[in-house]
Amino acid sequence: MPNIKPISELRNYTSVVNEVKYGSRVYLTKNGHGQIVMINMKEFDEMEKQLALYKFKLEMEKGERSILEEGTISSEDLKKELGI
Repeated sequence: MPNIKPISELRNYTSVVNEVKYGSRVYLTKNGHGQIVMINMKEFDEMEKQLALYKFKLEMEKGERSILEEGTISSEDLKKELGI
């Protein structure tokens, strides 16, 4: 069950922070609407790594699709294009 609290609970900051654990976020609301999420740092780092991996895979798929649709160029043509 999500841990949802009004943002005014931050007056007792230590108490709210102690409720944040890996896999147990604290959602803070303002006027009944979601405003802030407090998340464990290790969990956040893992989420960032997963996002970076997802973005990398997406770019790799774009490259593979480009090769299939547009083909490749020879190493000689590449050297000419790069001025080598």
